[in-house]
Amino acid sequence: MMKNNTTTVSEFILDCAIDPQQKIQIAAILIIIYFVTLLGNSLVIFVIKCNRHLHTPMFLYIGTLAFIDLLNSTTVNPKIVANILGSSAILYGLCFFQMIFRSHLSATECFLFALMACDRYVAVLHPLRYPALITNKLVWICIFILNVASVVLFLPFVCYGAELSFCRDNVLPYCFCDYVTLVQLSCNEDPKYLFILSPTFIFVSIIPIVVIIITYIKIARAALKISSGDETKKVYSTCLTHLIVMGLFFLPLAVTYGLPGMGVRLSNEARNEMEIIVNVVPPMLNPIIYSFRNHDIKKSIYKMFFSKRALSKL
Repeated sequence: MMKNNTTTVSEFILDCAIDPQQKIQIAAILIIIYFVTLLGNSLVIFVIKCNRHLHTPMFLYIGTLAFIDLLNSTTVNPKIVANILGSSAILYGLCFFQMIFRSHLSATECFLFALMACDRYVAVLHPLRYPALITNKLVWICIFILNVASVVLFLPFVCYGAELSFCRDNVLPYCFCDYVTLVQLSCNEDPKYLFILSPTFIFVSIIPIVVIIITYIKIARAALKISSGDETKKVYSTCLTHLIVMGLFFLPLAVTYGLPGMGVRLSNEARNEMEIIVNVVPPMLNPIIYSFRNHDIKKSIYKMFFSKRALSKL
């Protein structure tokens, strides 16, 4: 069902609910976070690309994650800062692109985390067969398939988004463009537009999370059977790094996208805060976590930028 008096919308106004007295401080913090994100993820990609010893499946996953984080931050962060500083208008086409591209990146990242968990599963439970089973070529094929799967999953959102008509106004009570917000603003009342969120959420979040949990439980059990204490410590250290990064991504994402799909309405302030966290904070922290907790990346950074004397202390 659709109401009458639809209007042609050429742009939207992003009404980000932020205390006017804190806008300058928040904008400054977001700018710092963005530059740290650019520097950290670019450094990880650069180090992996330049060091041939890091041209292995695990580091290809990490490099891909860094690239996704760069794209995600660049798609979202500058517009949030511009919005806070007064440039709140966004063209209809750009808004639609931001919405779909962000969704695609988020889904691809979810699938990538599940793939990384499976990679660690093979490495721990089948270490002798790992080099033959998991090759760089297979990794690139899997990453390509993940992107294709994400595109297929969000094709209905593209079609439904194109059907939306607007009969109220063009003000989105949000910091950036979001599918749920567009549907709520539109005059289309067909439940199909929101019903699609639940099955998509299951495929994009629930299934990868279940795969990750089952995989790491099996990895933990296998690690307990390893006789060498150093090897056990290495397995747990690697897995803990991955779990920290995944937790930073999945927990806010689950709340932000899962609750609306189940009919739970979040306040505009709460949704803005959760979306900013899931889109801004993890991309900044991921390279820091990997750099400090991964010995190979840390060693490569020291070797590239510091003296051999400092390298010998690692």
